[in-house]
Amino acid sequence: MTIQRILMCAAATLVATSPTVFAAETVSLGDPTLTAGIPGEGPLTLEQAQRFMADSKNHAELDVALPKGLDAAAGNIYIPEDNPMTRAKIELGRQLYFDPRLSADGTISCATCHAAETGWGAPTQFGVGIRGLTGNRNSPVSFNRILSKHQFHDGRAASLEEQAVGPIANPIEMGNTHDVCVKTLADNAIYKAQFDKVFDDGVTIDNVGKALATFERAIVTGPAPYDYYAPLSAFEKTFAEDLEYLDEEPELAEQYAKLQAEAAKNPMTESSIRGMELTFGKANCTACHAGANFTDEQFHNLGVGMETEKPDLGRFEITKDDKDRGAFKTPTMRNVADSGPYMHDGSQETLEEVIEWYNKGGHANPYLSDKMKPLNLTEQEKADLVEFMRQGLQSDFPVIEPGRLPADG
Repeated sequence: MTIQRILMCAAATLVATSPTVFAAETVSLGDPTLTAGIPGEGPLTLEQAQRFMADSKNHAELDVALPKGLDAAAGNIYIPEDNPMTRAKIELGRQLYFDPRLSADGTISCATCHAAETGWGAPTQFGVGIRGLTGNRNSPVSFNRILSKHQFHDGRAASLEEQAVGPIANPIEMGNTHDVCVKTLADNAIYKAQFDKVFDDGVTIDNVGKALATFERAIVTGPAPYDYYAPLSAFEKTFAEDLEYLDEEPELAEQYAKLQAEAAKNPMTESSIRGMELTFGKANCTACHAGANFTDEQFHNLGVGMETEKPDLGRFEITKDDKDRGAFKTPTMRNVADSGPYMHDGSQETLEEVIEWYNKGGHANPYLSDKMKPLNLTEQEKADLVEFMRQGLQSDFPVIEPGRLPADG
């Protein structure tokens, strides 16, 4: 056999034995197949996990799109190059997120303080961790995090991956150590099989963070009534002088009819519409609650807690920059009605209290944001702002399976 023939045969053998390579899959976040768990009933078995992991399609990198409305923020999507999203990694992260075995005594999971049924936050003033211990800050929501880099109220974690492993070793949250957490997972044959398939280096604390972060990036808000009303309103303003002549422009007429139909199926109340106009106008909420996710992801001093003798200085503790004293990260207004109490210290129980705080211009202090000014809102205007948050910005979350965790052993 000639050398050329040998090389040709070797190449053919290599192609035949190489694993199938799947092109990146385009998927819209919110697709329930991403977060519904591995099919089956009861605790997840090794056989079920191996069958799921054996499907190469579950390891294809996902090219993700955001739901309607939120998609206007697509330019802010942050997925680290070394942690692409795949279905298998989302599924592994889902299991870890709901598994209390990550904590020292098996009682606390990520979902304890960031639960779907309470708007992916907690209904308590402060998060409650192991042995009932509490800190001094409210639990931030864990959705729409794909649009953010810095995490926590003070932004101390530079990425979602870094944030995800912090609570595991926090003595008043999960009270564990990273080494013990890794050993617990590595000793479980089901978890170990999944980590070995998803990551080249198996179970490590960094990979725990990568899996958790990937799952959290899949938790996004769906379209709210505002997302149907806003494009209709924009169309009507753009073509205000031509609406009666749309019959002469079939394409525009069709577009207008479609916008009207979608808005009619997902209506905003009149109060909510007024609240929307106030949000973008007199109330000036969008000075900080900007963009499609209604947050600038920046840090501002609103005066919350600054009247105490030793106030929580927030972002300042990270940057040591005087301008950051008492500054905390702007939360999203989307689905905010589900996640009270509010502010970094959970000091305001209702949205009505929040609006009153902004209406008075916060609490005066040397570092108060220049965006905080008295608003002089009427009682009706206050009610309309609350209605916009409760109704206009309210939407559904993806269907997510909280159970189906690996069996012991």
